[in-house]
Amino acid sequence: MSDKRKFAFDKVNFILLAIGMAIVIIGFLLMSGPSSSETVFEPDIFSVRRIKVAPVVCLFGFLSMIYAVLRKPKMTEVPKIKRE
Repeated sequence: MSDKRKFAFDKVNFILLAIGMAIVIIGFLLMSGPSSSETVFEPDIFSVRRIKVAPVVCLFGFLSMIYAVLRKPKMTEVPKIKRE
């Protein structure tokens, strides 16, 4: 009989959390870029990548992390041994 502890998450939950975190980081990297200052205006701050694409990527990452937290691990039942 194995003395396995019951955890709330299994291996798949942690993998999904890591993938979601990576997607969020990619979204924040897409948002980064040159900034405007008082002397120089940078029109790239209004690019489609920074205004529309990056927030959607971050939202998708956060939603996948929420799914990973709410996902219930599948219980594997140990086969019962018949005692005669």
